[in-house]
Amino acid sequence: MARKKTATVNSRGATRRRYWWQLRQQWRMLGVFEIDTEHEFYHLTTTMKEGLQTAIEASMDTPVPEDTLTAEHFKAVETQRHQGFEIETFAAPVFAKLRSSLDMTEREYVNSLCSGGNYLQFVSNSKSKADFFVTNDKRFFLKTQSRREVQFLLSNLQAYMDHLEKNPHSLMVRFLGVHRIIIPHQFKKYFIVMQSVFYPDERINIRYDVKGCEVGRWTNPDTDGKQIIKVLKDNNFEGQFITLGPEKPWFVDQVKLDAAFLKELNVLDYSLLLAHQPLHRDELRGKRSLANFVVRATKSLDMDVSPTESQPPTFPLLRDEEQQEQQEQQEQQEETDSPDCVSEGIQLQEMNGRTDSPLQEFHEHHHRLLPNCKNAVHVIDGPERRYFVGIIDIFTVYNWKKKLENVWKNLRFPGRDFSTVRPDKYSSRFCQWIQNRTK
Repeated sequence: MARKKTATVNSRGATRRRYWWQLRQQWRMLGVFEIDTEHEFYHLTTTMKEGLQTAIEASMDTPVPEDTLTAEHFKAVETQRHQGFEIETFAAPVFAKLRSSLDMTEREYVNSLCSGGNYLQFVSNSKSKADFFVTNDKRFFLKTQSRREVQFLLSNLQAYMDHLEKNPHSLMVRFLGVHRIIIPHQFKKYFIVMQSVFYPDERINIRYDVKGCEVGRWTNPDTDGKQIIKVLKDNNFEGQFITLGPEKPWFVDQVKLDAAFLKELNVLDYSLLLAHQPLHRDELRGKRSLANFVVRATKSLDMDVSPTESQPPTFPLLRDEEQQEQQEQQEQQEETDSPDCVSEGIQLQEMNGRTDSPLQEFHEHHHRLLPNCKNAVHVIDGPERRYFVGIIDIFTVYNWKKKLENVWKNLRFPGRDFSTVRPDKYSSRFCQWIQNRTK
């Protein structure tokens, strides 16, 4: 009997080991490597994880500010001391409020960042000197930053939060925490936590980083056998389009608003991260479901934290139960009759029997119906494809060094488009590139 139990336990253990080996192999193929005990970043990442656990749980004991954030909230610095290191957390109440505005709880956040699984190292063809780490579930990125970059973010954090309040469905990457790890006599490292634009990424097999220029904007898609994720660029996207259908006007307008905000910050060289995957048949059918629409509308309203409205806008989303049932039966019949998915704008008008549909009212407040997924702000569903989009790398200020670089590149690349230009020109060109390639 004892032998049988031992054999069963050994069998389960072997199955578990095979599962993890297969998962590791899959990560390696995707350019993501587990940071195990022999990895050069193991000590750093385990220290970060231990520090984050304490820092986030400390913030969970403090209620998220319900009213307007004060100057003290933006200047707050909290320090937790551990054996052998310290972790500093900057503007904790501000980032806690931002996290609460997204589709996540503090418990979700800490569980993802501080789970028992090791962090993953993200390896790509990016020229950035920063170190990129990914949580085990690949939901959040952790990125080391220079002191100058962190100071820039914190000094403009109020403006960043104001922009997100006015545009709750903005495409700007969501920064969720700023920290510094201090190990005496070894190093001091700043790092930020941000939401991954490409989550979930199981079905993504191609990624782009676009800036709206041509010089240096081609990447050879061949990995030469290296285990890295190739992020393609503007010139690789030649001849392709971001096909969004009725979502195009909202998308193009939001890019313009986000780029205008970055121009005000005097920054340039930011990118639009872009990936896509085909919508499955059940996802196409779900877009036409009344129940799906209600969930999406509720999600969109929950994320509306605009300071200009004391109450979230209300829409006549539902009729009585009998009418709902009739509507669902009608939708099922339509799906049987025609597999093609009709425009959401037309659908919602028919569903409500009115010309000023909820979707139109959303657009008037510069909102959109968010998809029913965890990473909703970075996901846009077109007629046939799901797009993952997000604006990243907002730390490059147009200072005297960049002005000299602009002069040098004008001499080297006369008449050509390159990235180091004035923020107003960069903003205009960035928006024009996206508008021309969206339909």
